[in-house]
Parts: sequence; structure tokens; C-alpha cells
Amino acid sequence: MTHTCWVWTASTRDGEYGQFRDDDQAKVFAHRWAYEWFVGPIPAGLTIDHLCRNPRCVNPAHLEPVTSKINTLRGNTLAAVNARLTACRRGHPFDAANTHVNARGSRVCLACNRERCRRNYARRKARA
Repeated sequence: MTHTCWVWTASTRDGEYGQFRDDDQAKVFAHRWAYEWFVGPIPAGLTIDHLCRNPRCVNPAHLEPVTSKINTLRGNTLAAVNARLTACRRGHPFDAANTHVNARGSRVCLACNRERCRRNYARRKARA
């Protein structure tokens, strides 16, 4: 991968992704066009990820076809940041022995869950 982004300076969508109109007047994303022109067709079901994290970049060496999930997890969204965490906020590790994935797909720290259950039990016992 070269270190130099090819920054799109013409029209953009929301100030980010480069775009232009083709001969049929349909909008085309510049990074997708660049990938297809220099590398080849984008495989079905995949999206283009900017490895350089610059949405205006059209350098094909910085573009990679990936699934939507991988593209999201490589970014800086809340879901991506949380997926990269290796421990809960109290420092317990997210590993096979200490992690449960709930019905919503969120990770639950089992050590914190046990502590929370003990506190609730003690609180209920003190009231009784």
C-alpha cells in the first residue's frame, strides 16, 4: 500500500465520499469507480473499505472489498469501539470463561454480573 492518498477534490456526498454523474446521469461514487477501473469488479455482496480511513481517497491501493460487517467493525462507530474492547469497564477480561453474549448480541461480563446479583440479594435480604 502506498502512503499517499489520491484525494477526490470534485463533488462529494455530505462532504465525504467523492461522487460524479456518469453518461446516464446516475450518481457514481468515485472510490467504487476507481476500484473497478484499476482493479476489477467489486464482488457481489461486498462493499469498499478505505484502509486509509479517508473517505475522499480514490487510490485503489487503499481500497479493499469487504463485508458490511467488517467495514463497520474497522471504523470508529460505538459498535466498532466496543467490539475492540478486551476487558469490561471494571477491568475483567472479555474471554471465553468470563463473557456471555446476550440476546441483543452485547457482551456481558460474568464477574460484574455475579457482583451485581450479590449486591441485589444482600439489599433484598436487608429489607426483609
